[in-house]
Amino acid sequence: MTFLELAEKRYSVKSFTDQPIEEEKLRKILLAGKLAPTAKNNQPQKIYIIQSEEGLKKINELSPCIYGAKTVLLLGYDNTLEWNSIFEEGVHSGVEDISIVATHMMLEAADLGVGSCWVNYFPNTKTRDAFHLPETFVPVLLMPIGYPDEKGVPLPNHTKFRDDSEIIEYL
Repeated sequence: MTFLELAEKRYSVKSFTDQPIEEEKLRKILLAGKLAPTAKNNQPQKIYIIQSEEGLKKINELSPCIYGAKTVLLLGYDNTLEWNSIFEEGVHSGVEDISIVATHMMLEAADLGVGSCWVNYFPNTKTRDAFHLPETFVPVLLMPIGYPDEKGVPLPNHTKFRDDSEIIEYL
């Protein structure tokens, strides 16, 4: 399968089976995140794996967008490790770094037959505090992962795209 075929195959899964992800596949997904480029290779990413009954109960209370997944990744970054621009104050790399990490992980998951969904719909700080995570940890997204069930199909808008003329412009 080519990269473009893989990218087209991947979609946001919103209904998972109870089948657990094999440890070997989870390790490969995590490795894909580790291999992702980050600014100055500072690697500020932090990934918390939520699989315990208590953790899943807590995350389901914080977000309605877990979709029955038995593994949820909480991805964010350590704000003491992110790159800060020397050109402009307030410009830093944490969100873009973890976005690249998450994308690598979602694509590796898809390659392994594991579904995923990027979830922004959760209270970031409240989630950090609920899990007693360090103040320097900035939560960016939740990623429920697992095997899609029969309802876990791409949404109708999965293959709808804006016209190139709206998004591409040569300077």
